[in-house]
Amino acid sequence: MIHFQKKYFFAAILLFLLLTIIAAFVKDSIIRPYGGDLLVVVFLYCLLKSFFRIPVKSAIFGVLLFAIAVEALQYLRIVKLLGLEENNIAIIILGSYFEWLDIVFYSLGATLVYVVEMGRAGNAITGEGSGL
Repeated sequence: MIHFQKKYFFAAILLFLLLTIIAAFVKDSIIRPYGGDLLVVVFLYCLLKSFFRIPVKSAIFGVLLFAIAVEALQYLRIVKLLGLEENNIAIIILGSYFEWLDIVFYSLGATLVYVVEMGRAGNAITGEGSGL
């Protein structure tokens, strides 16, 4: 079950760096909140696939459920319940407020991963493309 895959690991590193840049430097009302939500699902998927041989659909579903669970914790105001209102890292990781639209963008991220993975699987079968 444990199986290191370099391509997913390097993708996860690049996505982590991108998410860090977005969190630290982008102060808008579209890219940071919604682009970050979409990309975090892709990042978590790549991180999971870096170390575990898991079927694509299972990995996507697990990551999407995890993201929705974190959003549910935001609804419950988990940061405040844990007394972490002054901890910027906790706020960045856990989020500070619930928003239905976040779940839409988590779902779009999961859909993007699915489309890319199915495209890669098709390329591997037909021999077209890079097969990455």
